[in-house]
Amino acid sequence: MNYEHLDLTKSVQERMGFDPAAVKRLPFGALLKKIGPGIILTGIVIGPGNITTSAMMGANYGYQLMWLLIPIIAMGITFTMSSYWVTCMTGLPILHAIRHYYGGVASSFCGIALFLSCFFFTLGNVTGTGAGMNLIFGFDWRIGAAIMLGILVLCYMAKGVYSKVEKMIMLCIFAMIVCFYATLAATGGPAWGEFGKGMVNWQFPEGSLTTALGYVSTNAAVTAGIYGTYLGVEKKWKKEDLFNGTMRADAIAHIVTVVLISGAIVLVGAIVLHPQGIAIKAPAQLGDLLRPFLGNAAPVIMGIAIIGAGFSSLLGNTQRGVVLLQAGRNRETALDSKQVKTLCFVCLAIATIVCFLYGGSPTQLIFMANVATSIATPVAGLFMVLILWKKELFSGIRPPRVLQISMTICYVFAVFMTVNALRVQVPNLLHSFAG
Repeated sequence: MNYEHLDLTKSVQERMGFDPAAVKRLPFGALLKKIGPGIILTGIVIGPGNITTSAMMGANYGYQLMWLLIPIIAMGITFTMSSYWVTCMTGLPILHAIRHYYGGVASSFCGIALFLSCFFFTLGNVTGTGAGMNLIFGFDWRIGAAIMLGILVLCYMAKGVYSKVEKMIMLCIFAMIVCFYATLAATGGPAWGEFGKGMVNWQFPEGSLTTALGYVSTNAAVTAGIYGTYLGVEKKWKKEDLFNGTMRADAIAHIVTVVLISGAIVLVGAIVLHPQGIAIKAPAQLGDLLRPFLGNAAPVIMGIAIIGAGFSSLLGNTQRGVVLLQAGRNRETALDSKQVKTLCFVCLAIATIVCFLYGGSPTQLIFMANVATSIATPVAGLFMVLILWKKELFSGIRPPRVLQISMTICYVFAVFMTVNALRVQVPNLLHSFAG
């Protein structure tokens, strides 16, 4: 796909054809009509991996890691807004901007890293849909995953089916949110003293770094911001939308909805499972999260919620990975193109084989796959930092210094967590497959 590329030797006003300082902020009602990519990204992010990792964090560590919500909010907004700024200043989506500055090898390498990150996420989604079927019907999770994948293929191929299924899935996710907040109410809510300590005591309990990385990487990934630039093209955003508040509102809407959902799951895990010393190792234990509110119906409702979250995430995430791979290679990225659809089928087939060969608990595979998604940030994030600091990008206007500093700090924090956690987790994942 050909994208407009502006001459960066000119000032921002000359490149864009308008004065950014003269752009008026949109009123709240107008902003609501303009946002969109961020909500789609939320649907992709809230999958089985997010539910499992959030539940594990609350069950294993109680309130001790609640402080991670603060850097997640900062990272989520920073990664997304940095992507939008680079795209608007260069006239190119992120991977095309990387190709312009650093060549095809760097762009292809980033595209592959982003694709692998999404592929690991797909592993969690395939396994998660099977785990949801196991919670509802009790049969082997592989059978459940195969059934859901068949429905997914139907959605990709048939006309009109996707929109109907999407509405059903959104209803399931909404029901899940209601159930988790109702469970919070039924349990009397969090212990606010412990919750407050967890928000201000910034440290990692022993053995928690891998879980923390999984939680951060699924809630605040650089992948989401990068994919958002391609969704912005589909949304037909204009460069004025960077300055009239649209893109900022979209980024905030995305991370706020993500935190409201995943934060509630962490709290339920901390209230319901942590006092009993229950560590989540099997799908059935995820159903225990909702027992205070739903009783014996909890496993079925949780199963429906996981299927809905996994299925909607499969639909969006598989396309996301393929689009980013294609963009890195400077190939077709349109969602309805034959090439993108074919690669989606291939990706799903390979992910299914990998999942079915796994010999351990599906819940553990969901968690480990979620941790592995963190590989994208150290690779693509580095080039985003470098481009964002280029002086010629902001010729004639004041550079977004706070965003530049925030992007650098968030990148360093993400790399620190990734290197330390994967040093332990990758050997564990290989050992699980070998077993």
